[in-house]
Amino acid sequence: MKKTEEGKNGVVQCQGVVFDMDGVLFDSETLVLQCWELTAQRHHIPDITATCRKCLGTNAAASRQLFLETYGIDFPYDDYKKEMSALYWQCVKNGKLQVKPGVRELVMALHQNGWKVGIASSTRKCVIEQQLDIFGIKEYFDQIIGGDMVQQSKPAPDIYQRACRALQIMPKAAYAVEDSYHGIFAAYRAGMRPIMIPDLLPPTPQMEKMADHIFSDMQQFHRFLEETQGLGKGKTVHSTTSE
Repeated sequence: MKKTEEGKNGVVQCQGVVFDMDGVLFDSETLVLQCWELTAQRHHIPDITATCRKCLGTNAAASRQLFLETYGIDFPYDDYKKEMSALYWQCVKNGKLQVKPGVRELVMALHQNGWKVGIASSTRKCVIEQQLDIFGIKEYFDQIIGGDMVQQSKPAPDIYQRACRALQIMPKAAYAVEDSYHGIFAAYRAGMRPIMIPDLLPPTPQMEKMADHIFSDMQQFHRFLEETQGLGKGKTVHSTTSE
């Protein structure tokens, strides 16, 4: 675990947390992978797991391009994606999508203690809001930035830069919680304080170098904020306007 940068009073005080969604707030990465695997079995698509892992953290356009680069320009991606998506939403309807342990408690605590809380996800904004509404936690997020709101997908920093501007906080005073390599790259390049909570991808030496900390789960990150930032101890934060 990497030691956080120290300031005058020990640990640099932060004013906000920006979360990725898939694989961080919900176990949706696993569910999407399962639905792609079912689609691949029906249509005899090889190496689908490896291809999906390459797409983790990227937006719809970037994922589509990765599929076409892998399977050829004639690959009927849009048809297969539509089929996979139908399977996914049927799974959601059947209650197979779950909030990650500790997420609800943490976002409520951040909201109640005056932190700026946002989402910067490569998923389209309308889908983000739909899934937040399903679990009744949309009210705890001040800003939601979807992958359809920026031109450059993660690992470019655009989506995190936009989130910080929307939240009116300096990137260096905000944590970015990610599970993917592309996401950690994006947060690091945006000048934020990347936190990795691995889901489908294990930490690598490069991720260990770029991430402020790597935690096993959201509860561990919550305890870190309690111990280092005074979260939940009657200590509220004061926002710092972004440049």
